[in-house]
Amino acid sequence: MADPTIGSSGAFPLRQIQAPATSAPASRPAASPEKDFKDYLLASLDKVNRLENEADLGVQKLLTGQTDNVAEVFSATRKAGVDFDLLMEIRNKLMDALSEIKQMRV
Repeated sequence: MADPTIGSSGAFPLRQIQAPATSAPASRPAASPEKDFKDYLLASLDKVNRLENEADLGVQKLLTGQTDNVAEVFSATRKAGVDFDLLMEIRNKLMDALSEIKQMRV
């Protein structure tokens, strides 16, 4: 019995294999609209600082009687707290990665 994979009339005809197209190595454009990690981290720090200041101002206004909108103050403090917690988790992951890099053997 003939091998079904050989020949053009078999059940599994052979197809010619094409070489993969070669492309130039990907290079990063000079004017990239993407942010670096450093820029993202600095922007996050600024955002957390701004939210913390807004929350503190809201609490001060609530305590001095300048406003009676407790829900708005609570929302601002909660948003600042969540953003701060996220930033601390990013910091913790970076510290874990740094300690793993320090433990690598060269």
